[in-house]
Amino acid sequence: MVFDWMTGEARECSGVSRRGFLRIGGLASLGLTLPDALRARADAPGAPEVNCILITLLGAPSHHETFDPKPEAPAEIRGEFGAIPAKIGVRFGELIPRIAAVSDRLSLLRAVHHADGDHDSAQTLMYSGYPFSPSLSYPSYGSVVAREKGFRGGMPPYVLAGSPKAAGAGYMGDLYNPLVIRDNPADPKFSVKEITPPPAVTDGRLARRQRMIAALDRFRGRTEARGEISGTLDSFMARSLDLISSPAAKKAFSLRDEPPKVRERFGMHAFGQQCLLARRLIEAGVRFVTVGDAGKGGWDTHADNFNRLKRDLLPPFDQGYSALLEDLNERGLLASTLVIAMGEFGRTPHINPAAGRDHWPRVFPVALGGGPIKLGRLIGGSDGIGGEPVERPVSMADFAATVYRALQVEYRKEYVTPEGRPTPIVYHGEPVAELF
Repeated sequence: MVFDWMTGEARECSGVSRRGFLRIGGLASLGLTLPDALRARADAPGAPEVNCILITLLGAPSHHETFDPKPEAPAEIRGEFGAIPAKIGVRFGELIPRIAAVSDRLSLLRAVHHADGDHDSAQTLMYSGYPFSPSLSYPSYGSVVAREKGFRGGMPPYVLAGSPKAAGAGYMGDLYNPLVIRDNPADPKFSVKEITPPPAVTDGRLARRQRMIAALDRFRGRTEARGEISGTLDSFMARSLDLISSPAAKKAFSLRDEPPKVRERFGMHAFGQQCLLARRLIEAGVRFVTVGDAGKGGWDTHADNFNRLKRDLLPPFDQGYSALLEDLNERGLLASTLVIAMGEFGRTPHINPAAGRDHWPRVFPVALGGGPIKLGRLIGGSDGIGGEPVERPVSMADFAATVYRALQVEYRKEYVTPEGRPTPIVYHGEPVAELF
């Protein structure tokens, strides 16, 4: 029996053998679209237990209408909405009253800043701490967590509900990409196709494929010495197939198991149900969940900013995010779950002629809490028009170091790129000490 495609000599840039890619492709031949997050490393003894839910408001919300209103500024800065007291001791925009009421469950960095006004490259910066590079793609926080911590309870370490473009593994390779859930969980017909074989793929066919893979492993084991990547892929494949057939995994993704009152509390809209799904996945053993909220029409409000925020964007965010914080706290999960809410930048202090606000990376807020983060803290501030940092500015490298410290990942650690270059997880950044 000749297996020309199993010579093992050809390798991809990530270091994964041709055999590994073919075996991964075997899942695709089953009609499955499992990403490589399902092949992350197995649990290591003593692994940290702090998880993360990262809420990304794609397109970037206006800080003037959310976490940093300027009610004393002129109308062309202040905008159409007022400000209300928040438990954290400052004022929030009047259209997020539920978040204001539970703001003691978070802390606020009000002077985050960078210099990138492009959506895609700014998302890269926000999700990794590194500026965009045309020659090297840097891994996102979730992918680093997937590499460092791996599977737990039979669940993939990293899941993405939505579609942020820059939330992948970068130079680390597809092994650490997230399992992506693109369908709307508020849809009554919602199901996770990524872990559900098509009807034609029966349990018997899955079992036969497992036996075939085991036979090929035994054949290959007699003809090559296995390195770390190869051996890891064996474990990844076994866990992937386990996930496909696991009732517990299917249950974790099933929002129908939640009481109607709980679902209604989060809101029967895409964002609210994504937040609820994130909580269920954290409970089930997923370590990092990214919720990518594009809202209705997205948060990129260059025109008609105030109507879009009032009608389409802020009500779901206010309901879903506040319910997530309350729900995690009531279940005793907030102490072990870092929750972050952010856009890729802020928006301009001045309102443009189209009644919108444009891109503004020079200062904007990020909300975070849970895990080891001290709650109810206000750190940093912007000037009187929300245009520049005036107190405790936080760079993206500092923010990345803060995230990794909260997740108990050594942020000074180095990985080796496919070109053989040692690259630190965080470059020239230090955690925001006031949060710990």
